[in-house]
Amino acid sequence: MESAFGEDDKRLALACLNVGQHLDSVGSSDHDEILSFASRALKILDRGGDSDVTIVKALILMGSVMFNLKRFDECFGYLNRADRILDVICEAVPGDLDIRSLRHTVQHKLAKMKTGVGRRAEAVEHLRKCLELKESILEMGDVRLAVMNRELAEALSGVLNFKEALLSCLKALEIHESGLGHGSVEVGRDRRLLSTIYCALGEHRRALEQIVLCQKVFDDLGLVADLNDAGIIEANIQIASGKFEEAMNTLGGVVKKMDKESLPRAMVFIAMAKALCKMERLSDAKRCSEIACDILEAKELVVPARVAEAYAEAALLYEAMNDFEAELSILKRGVAILEGLPQEWQLQGTLEGRVGFVFLHMGKVPQAVPYLESALEKLKESFGPKQLAVGYAYKNLGVAYLELDRAQSAVQMLLAAKENITASVGPLHVETIDTCQNLANAYNAMGSPKNESLMLGKATGLMLKMRSGKPNEFSIR
Repeated sequence: MESAFGEDDKRLALACLNVGQHLDSVGSSDHDEILSFASRALKILDRGGDSDVTIVKALILMGSVMFNLKRFDECFGYLNRADRILDVICEAVPGDLDIRSLRHTVQHKLAKMKTGVGRRAEAVEHLRKCLELKESILEMGDVRLAVMNRELAEALSGVLNFKEALLSCLKALEIHESGLGHGSVEVGRDRRLLSTIYCALGEHRRALEQIVLCQKVFDDLGLVADLNDAGIIEANIQIASGKFEEAMNTLGGVVKKMDKESLPRAMVFIAMAKALCKMERLSDAKRCSEIACDILEAKELVVPARVAEAYAEAALLYEAMNDFEAELSILKRGVAILEGLPQEWQLQGTLEGRVGFVFLHMGKVPQAVPYLESALEKLKESFGPKQLAVGYAYKNLGVAYLELDRAQSAVQMLLAAKENITASVGPLHVETIDTCQNLANAYNAMGSPKNESLMLGKATGLMLKMRSGKPNEFSIR
């Protein structure tokens, strides 16, 4: 073809595009080779000056290969350009289902790749658009809509938006039950996700109902690994419900079915440690935690994110035992194994925030600040600027700055914290009031008595309203 056609021939561009797409679809590890085909195709197509579907496909391929080469800014540049071209095409042919399908492809890649660099809040918005596009393409009740709803529910849970996640997950369950039957594996997975969402919302009875139904599905289908996973979730819900003996019995049944050095077995011992800690059997809890950590250490390079999450849970146990040095040690291990994994920035930021908070609690403020600053940047990148976890990060950093006599910086952080926390949990919440009191202290340190008095008055007023239970002028979310 190269000898038969000129270098600007569109047929050559299409051939290069087809070869590049094939290599990408089969998972070729030679990303430079894919890039050579993709860039050559795009270069020829761009010379033609057209903005058509073929250029969009070339841009999608360029975005995919740039992501694999970790050239993330260029990746999003190509995908955003593809999206802009599709906007223009959609205005010209608004009812074209093929164009809508291609838009879905672009939005889904943007969601996947922004999740891959830790920008989870942005990824959620792309998944919302994916669902809208799917709903405009597919018939109502199509099981592919259930898959999309569950994916959105998982993403919403990842940014702690459990109320919206619940609605999407219930929709997924409804469609899967109607299309596949009550005993399908997809229904079991929907119910497993529902149970964790209900637990996060504090609705433990409903969470237990869902996980029991989920276990029945997995048991009937002979899915042993899924069944064991559901058993651990059931135990954690029982612990959250205060049913510690029941949780220990559940875990005792699950642990017998697991390989001795498996990751799920480590999670069983973490859950046992939590239950024992709640029962004030601290020496037993510590022993279970040590067994879990020994197993986890061997898995750090295999599944770093899951190990780091488990370390975070184990660290809470040491905090409950007032063993802050052990808590710091295990949290730092979690942070270390996540280095170089941009898709885990949210988790890394959470762990760094915990390290900073422990240092702050121990009075080691200079050591706390770098962790708190790093945590804030990562959490803002992951969640967006307006989220409760970001509010806590602002608050802790503000308190640390105040301890270091950096009053102006403390005021800036605490004002941002107040805005975030109030928007998330409402004004009549202990965290909101505590933030107002810290802000008053910061104004005092800055030599601003008027603002100090105003903020103390606000904190006092909110506290009185909270205690009296009277409605107020703010909308509580």
